[in-house]
Amino acid sequence: MNIVIIGLGTIGRTILKSLADDNHTITIIDDNNDKIQSLIEKYDVYGVVGNGACMAIQQEAHVKDADLVIALTKSDEVNILACLTAKKVGAKNTIARVRNPEYRQQVIGMREELGLSMIINPEKELAQEVFNLINLSAVAQVEHFAKGKALLVEVEVDAGCSLIGESLITLSKKLTTRVLICAVQRGAQIIIPSGSFVIQEGDRINFTSDANSLSRFLSEAKLIKSPLKNIMIVGNGMSAYYLADELSRKKFNTKLIVGDKDTAEKMAENLSKATVVHGNGTQHDILIEEGIEAMDAFVALTNIDEENMIVSMFSNRMKVKKTITQIKNEDLYHMLDTLGIKNTVSPKEVVADRVISYIRALDNSRGSNVLTLYRLVNNEVEALEFAAKTEEKFYNTPLKQLKLKKNCLIACINRKNDVIIPDGNSVILQGDNVIVVTTHKNFNDLSDIFQ
Repeated sequence: MNIVIIGLGTIGRTILKSLADDNHTITIIDDNNDKIQSLIEKYDVYGVVGNGACMAIQQEAHVKDADLVIALTKSDEVNILACLTAKKVGAKNTIARVRNPEYRQQVIGMREELGLSMIINPEKELAQEVFNLINLSAVAQVEHFAKGKALLVEVEVDAGCSLIGESLITLSKKLTTRVLICAVQRGAQIIIPSGSFVIQEGDRINFTSDANSLSRFLSEAKLIKSPLKNIMIVGNGMSAYYLADELSRKKFNTKLIVGDKDTAEKMAENLSKATVVHGNGTQHDILIEEGIEAMDAFVALTNIDEENMIVSMFSNRMKVKKTITQIKNEDLYHMLDTLGIKNTVSPKEVVADRVISYIRALDNSRGSNVLTLYRLVNNEVEALEFAAKTEEKFYNTPLKQLKLKKNCLIACINRKNDVIIPDGNSVILQGDNVIVVTTHKNFNDLSDIFQ
């Protein structure tokens, strides 16, 4: 595909990094010459320096030939104008980053007139991700395939879990609920497990499940945790606001600690169902005074990663059941396990996943067989949903007779809306959607997974 990215902040660079190895033709536009030159040297891309909303700059970047233009500057107005101009110039599809909630409602109502294919709001997307983690108390991450019928779920194996000490072979005989464990993180090690793999306490396991079977499996594996009800959030930004609003609307007891007085007063006016407190949420005495010891979940959403890490460690010390930490700098990921920080979210990764999933869907309409893609375990593992379109020689052959590439696993088959958690006797048929989990990158077709 021919893709143009306008605005190369953290989200723009994350999307560029994710797309750079996918055989797309990519053009980048930014008004910072040094940034453009640095990224041209690092990736095989074209670069244009200038205002991405300017028609002359878009013409220089050959936006008229673009299959997709993604506008990600810090300005909502520039992003909207850039996409409007891109459609006028001839781009087929556009995505705009729109953060202001007032603009967002207007833009949604005028999306067709503005020629927007998608609107993304990093703060709102992040808040929804955190809400899902709180709403499913036992789950560290959940991704949806087959229009929500199949799930890819990450959980941590805590003490008392019935999976500990079991091999995948013995588990398949012991459990009545069918799931498939397809990736495991054990410390810094990433494992695509075989049947002889034995689960240990502290493992973070990713498994596929029929959406209707998730709660049964969590119960059977003794992974069910009591519902989270009392939630404390620390943060001044829109992510904290969106999350507090969503939680309080869904009857969670929500307390938001905001450092800036004017922001706290404004949020208090708009969040009638949440408690908003003005105070420095990174100070331990404030957290204790506001009742952190009585909380079921604590969410650190300040703009400084190190502050989020410190208060999260304090939350763990206070025995809060679930602590969720915003980390923007991926260079910090390697130290999180040693600090006891287990549930993390990143706005740039959330948005990048959404954009990449949209691009995969566009590619599918143009002939690619990848319907959905998620990156797991600090981006070390890919989960891809393939459409089995054209006739292939491996169809209707038991999976145990097929030779897959190393570190590849067929995790789920969706057949006419029936979710199949496969075993060695399962077969792939033309028309199926097949979910594959792998450490390989850049698979574009289901046939790529076979030797």
